[in-house]
Amino acid sequence: MSVLLYRIGRFAYGRPWRVIAAWAAAVCAVVALLVANPVKLSNEVRIDGTPAQRVIDDLATSLPEASGGQGMLVFRAPDGGRVDGAGSRAALVAAVDAVYRHDHVVDARKVLAGELAKGPKSPLTQAQAAVAQAAGQPTGKAPVPLLEAGRPVPGVVVSADGSTALMQFQFDEQTYELPAGTVDSLVRAAEQHAGKAHLDVLPSAVMMEMPEIIGAGEVVGVGVAAVVLLITLGSVVAAGLPLVVAATGVAVGVGGTFALSSVFEIHSLTAVLALMLGLAVGIDYALFVISRQRRLMLDGGLDAHEAAARAIGTAGSAVFFAGSTVVIALAGLLVVGITLLSTMALAAAATIALAVLLALTLLPALLGLVEERICPARARRAAQRRATAAAPTRATAWGAGLVRHKYPALAAAFLVPLVLALPAAGMKLGLPSGAGYNPDTVQRQSYEAVGRAFGPGYNGPLMVVARSTDGERPLTPQALAAVAADLKGTKGATAVSLAGMNASGTMAVLGLVPDDGPNDDGTKDLVGSVRAKSAAMSATHGVTTGVTGFTALAIDVSDRLADALPVYLATVLGLSLLVLLLVFRSVVIPVMATVGFLLSIAAALGATTAFFQWGWLQSLLGLDATAPVMSLLPIIVTGVLYGLAMDYQMFLVTSMREARVHGAGPLDATVSGLTRAGAVVVAAATIMVSVFAGFVFNAQPMIKQLGFALALGILLDAFVIRMTFIPATMALVKDKAWWIPRWLDRLLPDLDVEGDKLAQKIPLPLPAEQRRHATVR
Repeated sequence: MSVLLYRIGRFAYGRPWRVIAAWAAAVCAVVALLVANPVKLSNEVRIDGTPAQRVIDDLATSLPEASGGQGMLVFRAPDGGRVDGAGSRAALVAAVDAVYRHDHVVDARKVLAGELAKGPKSPLTQAQAAVAQAAGQPTGKAPVPLLEAGRPVPGVVVSADGSTALMQFQFDEQTYELPAGTVDSLVRAAEQHAGKAHLDVLPSAVMMEMPEIIGAGEVVGVGVAAVVLLITLGSVVAAGLPLVVAATGVAVGVGGTFALSSVFEIHSLTAVLALMLGLAVGIDYALFVISRQRRLMLDGGLDAHEAAARAIGTAGSAVFFAGSTVVIALAGLLVVGITLLSTMALAAAATIALAVLLALTLLPALLGLVEERICPARARRAAQRRATAAAPTRATAWGAGLVRHKYPALAAAFLVPLVLALPAAGMKLGLPSGAGYNPDTVQRQSYEAVGRAFGPGYNGPLMVVARSTDGERPLTPQALAAVAADLKGTKGATAVSLAGMNASGTMAVLGLVPDDGPNDDGTKDLVGSVRAKSAAMSATHGVTTGVTGFTALAIDVSDRLADALPVYLATVLGLSLLVLLLVFRSVVIPVMATVGFLLSIAAALGATTAFFQWGWLQSLLGLDATAPVMSLLPIIVTGVLYGLAMDYQMFLVTSMREARVHGAGPLDATVSGLTRAGAVVVAAATIMVSVFAGFVFNAQPMIKQLGFALALGILLDAFVIRMTFIPATMALVKDKAWWIPRWLDRLLPDLDVEGDKLAQKIPLPLPAEQRRHATVR
């Protein structure tokens, strides 16, 4: 492998324009695909096989008008005012009219008018009357219908104090399938009329459109990464190359993901994850290669061409295997069997593979353009001063300190993540609601306004789909009334109403409002209780029921992902032991690396729980929003953090093994490995943390949590686990760190990550200075 990569590096360095042209063509091809196939991303969190998803799929066939996305608008009067007052009612009715007339909104008034035309014997009218009588008055802050000309306006209720009106409606398609800008246009249409009476219009978080993928926080994160590169490499030219490599990877990887969105369903979080990893990993891998090239030039006296080729052969080998572990870890998400995670994993894995390929091809080509300027004169002078003074570097001093004080260092590196992991025992999983947004967002303001005026359950109403047991007999008003009475009598239920029926009368949709909010335990218990009653209702009323809606779907998704996490974690741990055994030919190192990874992931999840679910220390970052941990987060963070943790393990411990192979004692090899790779690992981790941390300030709760968990996880893994726990453990076990049974050693292939075979087949040339002296003689 090292010899092959060496030759690739020499070729790319010597013929830079050919390689650059090939990658430029790839970027142009992606741009052409994007022009021909507009981006179509999804916000749907769909997991086939869950009870709520089965009900939604059934609705799409039997009652399509009820299977579209849900819309919710809140109209709020100024302090002390009423939305249904003499000066406000007309503006509110006009705003409601504008919403119902808007494209892609199902006009419930037409349905009502059609039923009224049938007279009092209309099946829907009779069923509504029967359900209303059986359900009785809602508990809590009972709303009243908004009246127009003495008749209720469908889908609109007013709070008991008249301060707030809530409008619930259906789109004719799922929200993520609506044309771009539909929700914004709808809100503006409502504001145009409501504003005449100074009514605020607040859209709910259920009407989520595409999140902002690139914002100020993300730009600042990349800016910090650029500063770290400049400090580490010492020149603008050298610092710019990793950014160019990462930008190319993002253009091809994320752009390709966007291009495929017209063929496959791609969730918006997929693009965000690919962007995060493409930026962070692309910069880090290029940094590792450039650092090795500069070291070969400064310490080995090689010219830029030879140093670049050997950097690709040695550091490039580590990049290849490190990237492979990330790709394999992400591909391991396929074993979970959830389509959403599978597409996310494949897109992210493809972006990582591109980052590796770019580091091994485009980077040496760019180095061929820069040539000797990659190592400026001041860097050479600084290296000469260090060599003359023989002063230890910070990394050397850190390694020596760990060797001397291995017991307290090991205890601290073990206890810090362990303490941070404790809150994970209380972690609750869920999908984002308005409560997870910052207070200055309309989603949060809408959520709080509904909770104050109507009760928390109105933020997450459930849909109960009832149909006759045989699927063919029409539902009678008496049967629906009995079902409504049972639902209303369920612990945790506030209100029940009939939302609609299909034309044949065999299926009806009832709205069930919980006492508690969408992410509260009481709502989860209510969903479970209603489902448990289904068999009894079928036997006594001849009606089968199913529960769906965004809240029920979120509960099912969380349960399914929680069940899948142990399986995936076991897969990753087994993978970790196998890959590290192959790379380091040691039994102890894979075990200590895997233990360190478990500490990192547990600490990241614990800190995320404390920060977002409990709200601890949020004020330090200017945040104020408590919400459950996103259901997808534990699995995604496990896969990504494992792969990135193995990056640092690979670069750090291969440097230690290189020193050990060349005759250093176990303690000296540990210190030497930290000296060679420590500063680069610190810089790489700082870059990655900066990129991920930039996403913490994204308005979308899912992106915010993912950025926080990955940033903190990398911070802990790089500095506490890889730079402290691993060296301290190796100092403790000494030679046993490299022990492997002879029979197993003979079975394992030699991956040559350190590049020993390269040195044997293509010996190092004389340093440039010695070649000049030899030529003179």
